[in-house]
Amino acid sequence: MTVDGDACCAMGRCAATEPDLFDQDPATGTVVLLDPTPSSPELHASARLCADLCPCGAITVTEH
Repeated sequence: MTVDGDACCAMGRCAATEPDLFDQDPATGTVVLLDPTPSSPELHASARLCADLCPCGAITVTEH
């Protein structure tokens, strides 16, 4: 999983939905990736949901 901080519009949906994977930079509000390789199926599904919810398309989840 990757995030594009330049594309992020700081809505915070990802951090609100899955705080184990995402946070927001306190200065800019942009996404901070906490875990680029979620190991559990539940966290991986949550990462996909966050990517779908992101209005800016700043989150990319790759399938293995």
